[in-house]
Amino acid sequence: MPVYTVHQPPLRAAEAAPDPVRFVFVRDGFYFWAFIAAWLWMAWHRMWLVLLAYIVGSAAAVSAVYYAGAGRGAIVVVGLLIALLIGLEAGSLRRFTLARRGWRNVGVVSGRDLEDAERRFFGGWVRAAPKAGSEPPAAARTLPAAPAPRIAQPPHVIGLFPEPGAGR
Repeated sequence: MPVYTVHQPPLRAAEAAPDPVRFVFVRDGFYFWAFIAAWLWMAWHRMWLVLLAYIVGSAAAVSAVYYAGAGRGAIVVVGLLIALLIGLEAGSLRRFTLARRGWRNVGVVSGRDLEDAERRFFGGWVRAAPKAGSEPPAAARTLPAAPAPRIAQPPHVIGLFPEPGAGR
């Protein structure tokens, strides 16, 4: 079952609460289109800094292999390994871009598909919202500080058994 991270956009000037339509769900896992056409996938998602780093890094890696005297096969292998790395890390790159833009990671949810994950997340989100005229949820209430834990005295027996002769 796919796992998604949920990202909340920064509030706009006229917004008092986040607009659920603008939330972004980023799936963990392999991204096929990022593997096949990384630069196009990055441009589609407007990941400009990541795209620039990809172009510079790929050009540097391929140039290093070329000037090291390796054959065309080695250059192709390096290109495929870079594409595989991008396909595997595309979700993390997208999360990085969203975080740079001020989006907050507000949760993790799993579902059979994106629609099921959205239904699960927003169902829990609505249940957690305080009702008008009701007291705030337990997480929002202040609780008294817990007493300091007592440090237990070390046992006189060292080993797997707490009492002498218990292992016989």
